[in-house]
Amino acid sequence: MRDELEVHLAILKRQGLVRLWHDRRIAPGGDIRHEIDAQLESADVILLLVSPYFLASDYCYDVEMTRALARHEAGEAIVIPVILEACEWKNTPFGGLRATPEDGRPISKFGNMHDAFLQVTTDIRWAAEQLGKAEQRAMEPVDAQEVRADTSVRTSNLRLRKSFSDRDRDLFRDEAFDYAATFFENSLIELTARNPEIEYRFRRSGDDEFTVAVYVEGEKRSSCRIWLPHRDAFGGDIAYASSDTGRGGSFNDSMQIEDDGYKLGFRPLGLAYMGQQSDELLTPHGAAEYFWSVLIAPLQ
Repeated sequence: MRDELEVHLAILKRQGLVRLWHDRRIAPGGDIRHEIDAQLESADVILLLVSPYFLASDYCYDVEMTRALARHEAGEAIVIPVILEACEWKNTPFGGLRATPEDGRPISKFGNMHDAFLQVTTDIRWAAEQLGKAEQRAMEPVDAQEVRADTSVRTSNLRLRKSFSDRDRDLFRDEAFDYAATFFENSLIELTARNPEIEYRFRRSGDDEFTVAVYVEGEKRSSCRIWLPHRDAFGGDIAYASSDTGRGGSFNDSMQIEDDGYKLGFRPLGLAYMGQQSDELLTPHGAAEYFWSVLIAPLQ
């Protein structure tokens, strides 16, 4: 779930609102205790990823949480409990804090975890923006703060054109592919929960491919293979084949990364929809939804 949360926070990273850290980023040979302590002391927002395992961990509960709450109470940081799994978290020292998702509903209880992670991402965005506003006010002279009577009076024309490097495009491609894999797996879980006659098989083949097969009363009705083609191969940036058995380069549709001068997005090749395309670039969610529509069409 931490990895999935990092995927959802990628847009905040891309917009420069947050920089992320967790203890899996400690290099081999690093002093774990020292690096964790240093990050706890410097973080502006501290997320408590709450589960029974978090509550059972002496280090997480007695050391990390205690220090995080001390900084929160001193106004030095914002602590946000993120409720991953159902547990007795309300009777803890952080039980009085406003948790996310809304009402402290565990992420594992959502039919589609993306709905939960959207709430979490929105709350973290709010915290980051509040910190940014506070920092900006602290740097202004007193008279400038007094002039800021109505912050809604401003132009909406603030977009600036930017260029994107090969690294930007590679990271965008990798994050979008991981998002699509999670999107498909969660959607399949929900599909079978709502339709008992349906079963599925989801297989992840390394970091660059996954396959799906959907069965109705044991009969395969739809399947697909989604993968990252080699850069010198034909098939766009993310390729889709309407079969889970092939291993060649043949595909039925694909996504190409483009930019509109302001952001990166996906342009579908459009074979699945007879060339019908929109001028608007697709987000990673939109690209995953597009491919999902192709997979589920035979069932509908």
